[in-house]
Amino acid sequence: MIKTKLMAIGLSIFTMAGLFSVNSYSFTDEDNIENIEEANVKSVDVDFPDEKVSDKKAGPVSLTDKDFEATISKGVTLVDFWATWCGPCRRQGPIIEEIASEYGDKAVIAKLDVDKNRKTAAQYHVRSIPTIIVFKDGKVVERLVGMQSKLTLVDVVNRYL
Repeated sequence: MIKTKLMAIGLSIFTMAGLFSVNSYSFTDEDNIENIEEANVKSVDVDFPDEKVSDKKAGPVSLTDKDFEATISKGVTLVDFWATWCGPCRRQGPIIEEIASEYGDKAVIAKLDVDKNRKTAAQYHVRSIPTIIVFKDGKVVERLVGMQSKLTLVDVVNRYL
């Protein structure tokens, strides 16, 4: 009886620990992820001849540590801090793409890969991904952690335009 209760308690603790560790990000534990991802990346370019150049919609801007500050310094900028290995980040990606194509020149919609740009991610205290930070003239005005709906992101961007 006691042995059964101890096993149940241990299993509960193990399960709870697993629930709290989902979607966490460490700057030191994932050193080899970039090399693994690069080895598995396959790229295919597809050209659609019927599509006009003017019909192509712009996607999000890819930021790096080098151009981050210059990009966020003027106007409203939404930045999606993400990584290739993060499932919720991959699900958030198409939403960011849609918003980027809809906003055009009104706001900058951008993405920053935290594995390749650790300095900026650390500077803005990004500990969990996806994290979305909205900047207005270089200052943080909104921070959202976890996957967000299109409606939520559109409302946040519109609030600062």
